[in-house]
Parts: sequence; C-alpha cells; structure tokens
Amino acid sequence: MFALRRVCTKPLTYTAARRGNATVQAATEATRTAPTPPPLTPVVEGTPKAAGQAEGEITPKTGGRNVRRRRQRPNISLEKPKEWNRPIAKGVIPAYDEALKVIQEDSKLLIAEAEALRSSIQLAETADVRNDERLEKMRKKLNILEVQSRANLPEVRWKFVNAMGDMSQPVYRHLAEQRWRKDGDLDLLMERIHQMNVVPDVLPDLHPSVDIRITVPSTLKQLREGQKVHAPVEPGAFVFPRQTTKRPNVFTTVFHPETKLYTLLMVDPDVPHVETQSFTTYLHWLQPNIPLSATTQSRLLDLNTHTPYIPPHPQRGTPYHRYVLLLLPQSDPTKPLEIPIVADSDRLGFNTRSFLQQWGLDGAKGGGAHMFRQVWDTDVSKIYSRVLHTVEPKFGRPPKFDRYADVKKVKKYV
Repeated sequence: MFALRRVCTKPLTYTAARRGNATVQAATEATRTAPTPPPLTPVVEGTPKAAGQAEGEITPKTGGRNVRRRRQRPNISLEKPKEWNRPIAKGVIPAYDEALKVIQEDSKLLIAEAEALRSSIQLAETADVRNDERLEKMRKKLNILEVQSRANLPEVRWKFVNAMGDMSQPVYRHLAEQRWRKDGDLDLLMERIHQMNVVPDVLPDLHPSVDIRITVPSTLKQLREGQKVHAPVEPGAFVFPRQTTKRPNVFTTVFHPETKLYTLLMVDPDVPHVETQSFTTYLHWLQPNIPLSATTQSRLLDLNTHTPYIPPHPQRGTPYHRYVLLLLPQSDPTKPLEIPIVADSDRLGFNTRSFLQQWGLDGAKGGGAHMFRQVWDTDVSKIYSRVLHTVEPKFGRPPKFDRYADVKKVKKYV
C-alpha cells in the first residue's frame, strides 16, 4: 500500500552563489559548469596605470560594472562668475526665439525712455527755478523705468538666482526685496512677532524694511544631519542656551542705495519682577551708529564696541523667554547718536519704549527685527557663575487655583 523511498543519508553541499530570480537547482548547475577565474596578477611597481587614472588616484570598486557618475553643478558666485547662455539653440523652438526677441525689443524701448527722462532731470536740476516736488516724481519714475527695462531679461534673472546680482543696480535691489516680501520670509516674521506679542509688549509698532537673519552654532544632531557649523534660526524658534553663549552672527539685506545709520539692540521682556509680581526687561546688547546700504557686506561686523553682548539666561522656574533683536533706523540717517554705554547694573529694568522715544528710533518708519525663544537648562547656571558672577535666582510657579476645591470635599450621594 505504501511505497518506501530511500532517503540519502549523505549531507548535501551547496556552492555559495548569488541567487537571483532562478531556482536553487539552476543556480547550483550554473556554479558547477562555470569556468574557474584566472589567477589574479600581482601588481608590480612600475606597472603602467590604466588610461585616465592619475597619480595617487584610487580606482573605484564597481565590480566590473560601468558606473556613470553624476556631474556636480559648478559653484557660481561673484567670486566665481559665469555668463548666461541660451538653454535652447536658436531655431530649435521658434516660439522661444520670438518671445526672447519681444523681451529684448521692449527692454530697448524702456531704456531709451529712461535715458530721455534722465536728461530731463539733469536740465531740471540746473534750471534757475527748481521744483523739488517735480524732481522727486521724476526720480521715482526713472527708478521704475530702470527696473522695468531689465527685470524680464533672462540674463538678469539668471544672475539674480545664482547670487551674482549687483545690488548697486535698481533691478537687483527690486528683485531681492520682492523675493523677501512675497516668498514668505517677511510673512513668517510678522506672524511670529504678532503671535507672540512682541508688538505691543516691546514696541508699539513695526513695519520692517530690512531683512535680518541670524545664525548660531549647530547642535550635534544638526551636524549629524548634514547641517553646517552655523545653522540659521527661524523667527520664533527655540534655541539652546549653549548655542548663544557667544553672540549670534547677524546678516542683513538692505534695499536702499544710500548709506544710513541704524541702531541694534537685543532685549528680553520676560524677566520676572518680584516686587511688582510682573515682568521687566533686560538689555542684552546695544550697538548704535551702524552704517548700512545695499552694497555693504551682508554679515555685520564690529557689533560689540558699545554695550557688549551678554548671553541669554532664562531664570529657573519661569516659562520660555522671548529674545527680540531690533535694527532700527536713526532719525538723522547721517548724524551719529551720542548714546551712553549702559552699565551692567542698569541692564535689568531697561525701558525699551522710553529709550526708543528718547533717541528717535521708530519701528513704524522701517528697520528690521528677529526673535527666538529659550527655556532654562543646566547651561544657564554656568552663565550666572562665569559671566554674570552672581547667585542664580530660582523661581517657583504658584500653585494653580482650584475653584472647585470646596465642592470636591462635599459628599455627593449622602
């Protein structure tokens, strides 16, 4: 009834092979019939290298496969400039050629109109009877014509995108300001400024006209993720106290060609005040008379020559602190302000509003702003001992009032 089958007691040996979509049997047969590889030829000193291999270059191990490497895009900047080239050869797409021709003809017409208006301005400036109001309108129209005559040219757009724009020219200043105002950077800043009540807690009003960016040393996690040594800080983001023990790098983009003086200050409006059971302000940084224009270097230097920078130090037991950085235009753009240096004993209780009013600094007339947040950690204790040389204060949050405490003591069903 049952057929007996003899089982082989000898263990089966399989040759190690890479298995693809074929069966095990096909793989083993292929390994049995495959010819043995020739012996490796030892490398003797003086043997000529392969074609295209340079001295000291290591040949990549590709397993015999023809690997095609991706070409990296060359670095383009003002230090390494490049010229714009047509992406499509002439005659390949007639519509592209016609569109480029229309843009260039429109640019020539606007340039001719701008030249005629410039000549009219020169005549008006040398006239016996000078109308300043009419001259100002003509200068504004000339600026608009200079922007419109070049804003649509492909080479201008290409240079601007590749950070090769000359900020001394009106067209590049216009493109930079439009990108800042329309791509979301300004909207994000104003959202955080009003959402976290910087306006009106610190200053009554703010209409930014200068783009401010700050960077701080990256954390270990950011470095592992491929971030640079200094990471940009998004407005309103949380930053560790150890990242701000040294003053942050401040970068600006200004859109006016003439040089104007600005005042930089950094305040913390969330320091607890025990006597009034409220909050007061601490001045962390002050630097007046900073000359800025569209052609100045983006990173601000020499910012620690007036009231030096003191690191943020949120007190233990308090909620997060807002650290507000303001860059406000001075009332007279060419006359330096004689602001006295603020002593360390006068930093706590600094009245920001009266200071701005006293020295004619108005956020409603322009300027720039930035902010970040911090909470207490163990690194703050080091700032108190090493920088401030004072005993670290400790605050406890008051117990939450329970309005139903009396009701909870009453038995419900008795």
